[in-house]
Amino acid sequence: MPKLGMEPIRKEALVKATIVEIGRAGSLDVTVSQIAKRAGMSSALAHHYFGSKEGIFLAAMRHIMTLYGAEVRGALATAVGPQGRVRAILIASFSPGNFRREAVSAWLNFWVLAQSVPEAKRLLAVYQGRLASNLTVALRPMAGSRAPAIAQSLGALIDGLYLREVLKSGPPDGDAAVALALRHLEAELQRRADDAC
Repeated sequence: MPKLGMEPIRKEALVKATIVEIGRAGSLDVTVSQIAKRAGMSSALAHHYFGSKEGIFLAAMRHIMTLYGAEVRGALATAVGPQGRVRAILIASFSPGNFRREAVSAWLNFWVLAQSVPEAKRLLAVYQGRLASNLTVALRPMAGSRAPAIAQSLGALIDGLYLREVLKSGPPDGDAAVALALRHLEAELQRRADDAC
């Protein structure tokens, strides 16, 4: 009979092992057996908890999104002013915890999975909606009615920088990614100022 309270610990170990294995392989081409072995348990137990490799992967993405959401909320809580709020979202998006090789690989594979798996598509829509909402609220005082369009372009830029990171070698450079996104924001705000003249 299993010990009480072991299920959450084992599930967390499997989720973390999934992220590491996807990062190692660079794709979803990993087996439940590899994931379970890394977590120190049997593949039967992994199937028992999640039902399938897809279920384990969706749980891993929920974990990644939960960590990302907590980091964004924390950054926003200390941000000062609209520009500080946008900067906080960008810094959280490219922080060492979120912009690490394993998480970037998981995101890339998640976008692929969302094309064919309804639950993955729904999770991706939730993430994109929250990101767009947070950015729009932060941008509204600076960009007025153009805030939603700028928020969409920043969201696309974030996704694009994650995609480019997968194709690079070496450690991720979150500072360079934030700087690029801020340059894009400055160009968009300048365009708005030029249009107002």
